[in-house]
Amino acid sequence: MNNNPYGLERPGILDLAPPQPRSVDETGLSIGFLTDLAVKMLYYSGVLSGVSVADAMGLPFSGVVEDVISFVAEERLVEMKGGKGFGRASFSYTLTERGREVAREAVSRSSYVGKAPVPLEQYTSLIRLQMQDVTFVDKEMLVEAFRGMILPEDFFDRIGPAVNSSRSLFLFGPPGNGKTTVAELVADILGGEVFVPHAIEVDGQVIKVFDPLNHRPIDLDRQTAPPLLVGVKRPVQKKTGPEFDRRWMLSKRPSVMVGGELTLETLDLIYNPNTQFYEAPFQVKANGGMLLIDDFGRQRVHPTDLLNRWIVPLEKRVDFLTLHTGKKFEIPFDQLIVFATNLDPKELVDEAFLRRIKYKIEVENPSESEYRQIFRSVCGAKGLRYSDDAVSYILDSYYQEYDMEMRSCHPRDIVNLMIDVAKFQKKPPKLEKSLIDQACMSFFVSI
Repeated sequence: MNNNPYGLERPGILDLAPPQPRSVDETGLSIGFLTDLAVKMLYYSGVLSGVSVADAMGLPFSGVVEDVISFVAEERLVEMKGGKGFGRASFSYTLTERGREVAREAVSRSSYVGKAPVPLEQYTSLIRLQMQDVTFVDKEMLVEAFRGMILPEDFFDRIGPAVNSSRSLFLFGPPGNGKTTVAELVADILGGEVFVPHAIEVDGQVIKVFDPLNHRPIDLDRQTAPPLLVGVKRPVQKKTGPEFDRRWMLSKRPSVMVGGELTLETLDLIYNPNTQFYEAPFQVKANGGMLLIDDFGRQRVHPTDLLNRWIVPLEKRVDFLTLHTGKKFEIPFDQLIVFATNLDPKELVDEAFLRRIKYKIEVENPSESEYRQIFRSVCGAKGLRYSDDAVSYILDSYYQEYDMEMRSCHPRDIVNLMIDVAKFQKKPPKLEKSLIDQACMSFFVSI
């Protein structure tokens, strides 16, 4: 028997799937909140069947949406327009004049229309449960994941515990040695899937969490066809995914990257006065995954102010957000947060903050041996014949002559420039002195 029919990296994640609510009470939302959401959907759509309303809300019709439909019908907010089957699920509904008035009032409070949000308590419970089921990595897994990079042997011994901790990691060192690449590969290593809600409800307010830029939904309802015998036609069979609360979606583990656009304001709820609902901040969207602060220290906010904002979250793994009404609430801060910087950490932040970042790893310049290995790898990828003498010429004539430091990105950049020059000269690219000199003279601006 196949225990993983959906090809998931973490088949056990489905054991954590939030169950479908069987009643309005089990949604954790009030009948009034659900009514507002239903009438807004009808207000914007005109006519919808009962089952269409249920699909749009991400809730089952039986036991939940049927109660909402019964309530709005009793209040004379909707009228039936007939249907193609039996029962209220198949009937079509449209708003009455009174229903349109109620819908306009609901829109004036919040124009959010979409999957019903999950209450904060349900969100907190599942996020914490999911983070107890993170895949642990060993050295062999790390070596395989980083096989495209040339790194010192002890690098894996340093970064492995950091990945397994799912806490905080400070990557520092000169530019061009692959700090961002390391962080991205760490996100791939974490892998797996997590449940992400479309939105969260707090004190009657809606906070939109799902972000198509950072969340990659997994469709468990797929078309599958059995193997075909020669000359035999078989119909495509529909595979239906497991039943769980459709206010949540199964997503690839999120990997959120922010750079210079990060400000203190974007670390709190982003309230839109026109739509009157909120957008979740970066760290909430990254819950269950990784948040990378790239080029740390070059944001429009001072590093000390930014890091002071996160002293409590890094220590306690909880954050505090504030609604525009003034209500403050606690929310999980459950992710691996990675700071990547070219600057000296001691010049960025004080010792007290560095102590709260559990792992500090320097991504150093390559040694000469590693530089040659990188150059050989780049040549192989580009289809060029590698020459150790040519690399020695580059090291002697440019790095040693002009007292420059080697960077891991240099071989790739130099080879690409050589290929560009060769194309312009209409000759095959190879590691020859004339192409090397033109490439290096263009690349090393300090010469």
